[in-house]
Amino acid sequence: MKLFEFAFCGNYENKIAQLANICPEKWSFGASNDNLILKNYIEHTFMKVEEEDKILMENGYALFNTGLFTSFYEPIYAYFRPNNNPDRQTWFLVDFYASYQLAQMGISSFPPRANYFSNPAEMVFDTNCDIIPQYDHIFGDRENYLRIPEIVRESPNKIMLFDGAVRRAKLMIDANYKTAVPQYYKRKIQLLIPICLVSEKTPDLALVVSKNPAGNQYLGHTCLTLDMAYNNARLIARPDSSWLRA
Repeated sequence: MKLFEFAFCGNYENKIAQLANICPEKWSFGASNDNLILKNYIEHTFMKVEEEDKILMENGYALFNTGLFTSFYEPIYAYFRPNNNPDRQTWFLVDFYASYQLAQMGISSFPPRANYFSNPAEMVFDTNCDIIPQYDHIFGDRENYLRIPEIVRESPNKIMLFDGAVRRAKLMIDANYKTAVPQYYKRKIQLLIPICLVSEKTPDLALVVSKNPAGNQYLGHTCLTLDMAYNNARLIARPDSSWLRA
């Protein structure tokens, strides 16, 4: 179920803007102020907690743990009341509140946050494994292909350039394991690694990798734009990486 199927979210933009104020972080790409990252985060987090049956529903209210915190490390929850309009969704999104505010309202039970992994080892790149890119998709799928810089797409040596970028990414991960950033996709943890094609110091894309069934290689499935990669990674945690930023 999606958030907007569960609840009517009147003045949603304003509520998201208020949430951005109590959870200070860069929630928009570039110079924009649309809080697109935060909206994506909230809507996908809702689907995950709904899937895990972690939405607390009582007679007079409902709550879910956003997984976000105030600057004082107080957990933040989405707070709903029953919708008075019978022709709309069952619930109405009132606002986002910290635990102290909810306690002032007499609420003493709080739902847990979403859980994206059970094995912490999945979150760290295994440097003993090679990376095997799926070139028939990376260069054969039009949508994926157009994410590659034009100067590389038109090069007769594009496979060689990409291979070199993958080798460099592996060296970057060897030097700092935080270079590989986890993302959650289709109930699995994958890793995002930087692909520098035009300049060796500036990533152009993120390559999505996950281990093969034997667990001895990483398969490079597809490439994402850096904005797409950040959106996906932020669902688990704010990326602690020198290359993946909003």
